[in-house]
Amino acid sequence: MEIKHLTCIECPMGCALEAGVEDGRAVYVKGNSCPRGKMYAENEVVCPMRVITSSVRAADGRMISVKTSAPVKKSEMLEVMKKINAVHPEGRVRLGDVLAAGIADGADLVATDDSPL
Repeated sequence: MEIKHLTCIECPMGCALEAGVEDGRAVYVKGNSCPRGKMYAENEVVCPMRVITSSVRAADGRMISVKTSAPVKKSEMLEVMKKINAVHPEGRVRLGDVLAAGIADGADLVATDDSPL
């Protein structure tokens, strides 16, 4: 059995977790203070995922803050960033606007702030 040591990022407590991994799955998790830590460790050892936050340059040069609407597989982050870098919205952008639908499996690229003209 392989032992993985992780720091939980689900809440500010940052619990030190230990996960026993067999056949590509967590068979036990220790050190979590809440159920979210256990779920985090189980997912992290199988398929780590993250919400991507970044910014894109609008067609007129303004910078617009963005994020993915759902977590993205870490193994796909570079490819998703290439797609994000190709997004150049025109006109007014409002908080929550979808700037690129389906930028990753199950995730859209959305604006995280208003960007007036």
